[in-house]
Amino acid sequence: MEKNEIIAMGEAHLLHTYNRFPIVLDHGDGMYLYETDGTKYLDFAAGIAVFAFGYGNKTYNDALKEQIDKLVHTSNLYYNEPSVTAAKLFCEASGMDRVFFTNSGTEAIEGAIKLARKYYYNKHGKSDSEIISMNHSFHGRSMGAVSVTGKKAYREPFEPLIGGVVFAEFNDLNDVLSKVNEKTCAIIMETVQGEGGIYPADETFLREIRKFCTEHDICLILDEIQCGMGRTGAMFAYQKYGIEPDIMTSAKALGCGVPVGCFACKEAFAAMVPGDHGSTYGGNPFVTKAVETVFGMFKDSNILQNVNETAAYLWDALEAVKKDFPNVVSGHRGLGLMQGLVLSVPVGPVVKEVIAQGCILISAGTDVIRFVPPLIAKPCHVDEMISCLRAALSKQ
Repeated sequence: MEKNEIIAMGEAHLLHTYNRFPIVLDHGDGMYLYETDGTKYLDFAAGIAVFAFGYGNKTYNDALKEQIDKLVHTSNLYYNEPSVTAAKLFCEASGMDRVFFTNSGTEAIEGAIKLARKYYYNKHGKSDSEIISMNHSFHGRSMGAVSVTGKKAYREPFEPLIGGVVFAEFNDLNDVLSKVNEKTCAIIMETVQGEGGIYPADETFLREIRKFCTEHDICLILDEIQCGMGRTGAMFAYQKYGIEPDIMTSAKALGCGVPVGCFACKEAFAAMVPGDHGSTYGGNPFVTKAVETVFGMFKDSNILQNVNETAAYLWDALEAVKKDFPNVVSGHRGLGLMQGLVLSVPVGPVVKEVIAQGCILISAGTDVIRFVPPLIAKPCHVDEMISCLRAALSKQ
């Protein structure tokens, strides 16, 4: 089909929950994506921080092709080698003891909420627990996940949501602690807020929250769906802070494109028993083969070193952009290859113009350009992206 025909068909039949760009992507190669008409784009979005190793990676593709010919799905009534191998590798990398594979990051959040509440129920014999979440956070679109998402615009159209959720200011220790009471079962936060504007947790804040939760037997849940899997230069962002959560969630680059996420926990918080939770598709042989392969690729390619080296180069390049465009760029923050430029003009037209220049970027909220390229990005790719960005900013 022609490009315009595909777009028209999509507009006619897809539920309008996205304002899509008039782009029809067909295939990718390394750091680049191509439309059906051959138009080429440098990809600095990675499918929203998903495609860590870029497009057309032979190791990844061959592993999944082989698994398709062996076994795609069985249900969780039986064991299979990819799922248990992936579980072992995930626990070793994260410091967790138990893992449950889901179909998405949103489902991982749902499971984490249930696990924390079951832990509280086992301890107190009551179903009156409360969860403290952070303002400006984003944890997903399902009813449970949106209930702990700290943006009223995402919650209000779908109320009533699950109860027992209160919100506090991210990086404000006193405000968080002021919301704690005898019913608090968990504190949940992104280690680096993504959709909320690329805000890393302050080190003192996160360490003190960890200490408080330990002292009061409150579950600390860290959402690593976007900031985990090497994105910040450590396998998981909390490892840069020298702490571990009680429960954590992962997705996105966990499977590098296949629909897989997980929630994981320390043994002491493994409160669920058969019947408490489940998933027909979750953790099937196909998606967990992707997880297994991704962890092997991290090890074999020394990808974290590349992330840290390219991240430093990207930081300096964006600082130079900030300096050269003071009337347009007002801030710069982030960790690793998860950085953001704060704009003093609407972000939408800037992103649109960058795409017109040949580079795919995305926003985080209404005033932040988000930089989350594949983790294989090199300084030469940063230079190419910066050229497109400067051209776009010059038109504002």
